[in-house]
Amino acid sequence: LAIAPWPLARAADCESLPPSTVSVRRLDAPVSINLQFGYRALKALSADDTRRDREVLGLTRGQAIAKFNTRSTVLADPTGRWECASHQVTLEYGFSPLTVYVGREFPQGSCAHEEIYAHELKHVRVYQAHARKIEPEITERLRERFATTPPARGPRGETQQRLMQQIHQRWIPYVKRLLDEANIAQRDVDSPEEYERVAASCNGAIKKQLVHAR
Repeated sequence: LAIAPWPLARAADCESLPPSTVSVRRLDAPVSINLQFGYRALKALSADDTRRDREVLGLTRGQAIAKFNTRSTVLADPTGRWECASHQVTLEYGFSPLTVYVGREFPQGSCAHEEIYAHELKHVRVYQAHARKIEPEITERLRERFATTPPARGPRGETQQRLMQQIHQRWIPYVKRLLDEANIAQRDVDSPEEYERVAASCNGAIKKQLVHAR
């Protein structure tokens, strides 16, 4: 279906709109701790297949979030058939909530709890570092798309609809794909050597507790 362009006589009016802008804000979610689950339940909660042969003493989960807010300035032509619009696009992204789980067999204040918790904080730092790492790329891509282009033009009522469709179909999945790449770095934290180091810490108290729990 061919759509007639914005009337040439009105094209200059579109240029009077404020320029489109992009704002990116990285979420800095506080870390919460959950001590309700035993280590067997934590293994079931873990989505990492590499842990099948390992005891899961603690677990860190970060929910990938990409939330867009938009405001548009719209100018309609006198006929009411056409419009042009500039957009103010704001993205909030990151990992929220960030939750650290420690097996309830290892109570707070114990050496075992502190060792396991310290290990899980390494996962927290990976999430946080990854969110910082991808911020420049996300910002650049969004600015290329929205902040360096002329006002959007089209039939009345469609410019904002097209914007929201594009955000949901393209940009939210794009940001979440980048966030999910943090899982690759998380596997490096859970090396066999690190598992053995934590399990052997506290003069063997963790291994003894696992044997007793069995």
